[in-house]
Amino acid sequence: TKGDPALARAFADLGDVFVNDAFGASHRAHASVSGIAAYLPSAAGLLLEAEVQAFDRVLNQPARPFVAILGGAKVSDKLSVIENLLDKVDALLVGGGMAYTFLAAQGHSVGKSLVELDRLDTCKQALAKAAAKGVQLMLPSDHVVADRFAADAHAEVCGIDIPADRMALDIGPKTQARYAEAIEAAHTVVWNGPMGVFEMEAFRAGTAAVGHALGRAQGYTVVGGGDSVAAIALLGLESAVDHISTGGGASLELLEGKVLPGIAALGQVH
Repeated sequence: TKGDPALARAFADLGDVFVNDAFGASHRAHASVSGIAAYLPSAAGLLLEAEVQAFDRVLNQPARPFVAILGGAKVSDKLSVIENLLDKVDALLVGGGMAYTFLAAQGHSVGKSLVELDRLDTCKQALAKAAAKGVQLMLPSDHVVADRFAADAHAEVCGIDIPADRMALDIGPKTQARYAEAIEAAHTVVWNGPMGVFEMEAFRAGTAAVGHALGRAQGYTVVGGGDSVAAIALLGLESAVDHISTGGGASLELLEGKVLPGIAALGQVH
């Protein structure tokens, strides 16, 4: 995992050419990923080629309007992605646990929802950057809440401010409709991260609404990230999306604007 050159050379001695078709590992500078390419003629496999082409189309030559949907638990996991995408997208739709840190940064009460208090300033900066660039940064205006994190918890809908004894576990119906409208009007859409705790049926509707809107969208659609891919599979929408990425961490790093070592190493034989 440290990219040891001696180990990479030992691997290289076992073959004549190296083909990397492991997109899901290409963000790792391992001896078996980027190391071998230093000692053998190397190339991308067909899956890796398809992944690179899909993300290049989205990030470097998107048809507009370009909409990105980001979800998942923590803002801190997606900070670099937000920073990079705000330079590229026309609209950024935020859901999942990370939305409540943004709402808290705007002064809304978020009850017992997941909040990263040390990221409030970062969220304020992102909101200011979006405003300065004319990017629509959309946040939930209503929520599906419960008094506890459990599959059998009683789910109810509330407005933008969440009662002190409740936690938000999904985006609400008004937000679902707003997000679906933005997705369906887009010519390029990339989705990374669910809108709520979709593993629990009571809190799946937001993620399902986004997934179905993606399926209806006429534009070019890409889904990356393990949870989003799992949600698309759960909803039976695999055939309705243009590209479903095989790499969670790798796709996230591409959305951050990073160069993946496993790809950069190809064709660089010493």
